Amino acid sequence: MWVIFLEAGLALLLLSIIVWATWPRRRQGDPTNRHPEQERDE
Repeated sequence: MWVIFLEAGLALLLLSIIVWATWPRRRQGDPTNRHPEQERDE
């Protein structure tokens, strides 16, 4: 029974690593990394 839990835990760990590695990162100088209040020209 413990093998099933171990396998499920490893599958979740692998899935979380894949999601973390492929998640788009926002760079500091990226123009898409602006807050909505920075968009207004007043």
